Amino acid sequence: MCVGLPARVIRIKDGIALVDASGAKREISAELLDDLDPGDYVMVHAGLAIAKITNNDENETDRIMEEL
Repeated sequence: MCVGLPARVIRIKDGIALVDASGAKREISAELLDDLDPGDYVMVHAGLAIAKITNNDENETDRIMEEL
């Protein structure tokens, strides 16, 4: 099973985004998404931002992961 994790974008520079995933900060590739801004939420898989999500999506994903 592959799991994507939600994260909030802190900054973006040259196709690399610094994100905060439940307190863990890491740099990921943002090359797949065109319109990311700081404050946006993304789904991260294997070091890539694969989809832009809403804050509600992020909260639901957190709840599901806690239940697992």
